[in-house]
Amino acid sequence: MNLANMSTRQLRAFIALVEERNFTRAADKTFLSQPAFSALIRSIETVAGVRLFDRSTRHVELTPEGVLFEGSARRLLGDFELAMEELSDHVAKRKGRASVAALPSLASGWLPGVLGEFRAEFPGVALELHDALLEPCLSLVRLGRVDFALAANGADMSDFTTELLCVDSFYLVCRKDHPLAQLATVRLRDVADYPFIQLARSSSVRQHLDAALHPVQMQTAFEVEHLATVTGLVVAGLGVSLVPEMTLSQFSHPDVAVIPLSVRGPTRSLYLVRRRDRSMSAAAEALYTLIKARRPSFPAGKGSGRAGAKPAKTGGKAAKKPIATKATAA
Repeated sequence: MNLANMSTRQLRAFIALVEERNFTRAADKTFLSQPAFSALIRSIETVAGVRLFDRSTRHVELTPEGVLFEGSARRLLGDFELAMEELSDHVAKRKGRASVAALPSLASGWLPGVLGEFRAEFPGVALELHDALLEPCLSLVRLGRVDFALAANGADMSDFTTELLCVDSFYLVCRKDHPLAQLATVRLRDVADYPFIQLARSSSVRQHLDAALHPVQMQTAFEVEHLATVTGLVVAGLGVSLVPEMTLSQFSHPDVAVIPLSVRGPTRSLYLVRRRDRSMSAAAEALYTLIKARRPSFPAGKGSGRAGAKPAKTGGKAAKKPIATKATAA
């Protein structure tokens, strides 16, 4: 018996006749004329290579082979219907999985709000978030472990399909009683006069700053892995730092001032990154589309402050250049 050549239409006709034990009622149940239904049953027996029903003028009964086939037919039809139902659920985003990798500066600030909106709209979709540095983010996409990534420029992404998400500006963060907090805007050379808190060299934030600040030499006081540590050090008055606008929500502290740069300073471009050779599931496409729709909107050359704390304001003219204090050795 070659079940591979059996259609779902034939299986449904077989089950209908098993349940009704009558050709007329079974034909009605499958919305076929009786001649068409009888022909369909004969085609099933031809494919099976054996008689499945004993027919009489009053009764239709299964043969021993028909009894044996009934279990397989019900299982095959049930598996097919379940597969179609699951596919329909995935297409409609009632079920499914969507996975994204993101830089820690995005995964800890702006992105969770978008994921929350997605979860509210598609509660049946399983979400995965991998917070990782730039190269691991790209590796996760390359290996197919995530559907797409949110990554910064600075790495070779020629093997991927990329789409610009936004351009992120940098802000100074310092204590509110710091001399720089009295300025409406700051210059990079002003920042260089004070102990500076750096992120680790493996961070995309650090890589962008190093390139943008050259040849200005910062007085590095601390080099740390996490933005939360930067916040703690700033609050303690142990230094100042330059951080992306997308991370400003982490600096919403009553003792922290956020100051824009006086001219267009360091920026980093953030991209949506996906594999060229791989289609995404309906759920992943829906998340990708939502992230694009909720992309941060920053005016060109200036941060908007929408990502977190507002820039400090002054009541009068900008203060004179602060007197430098001695930096702590790293």
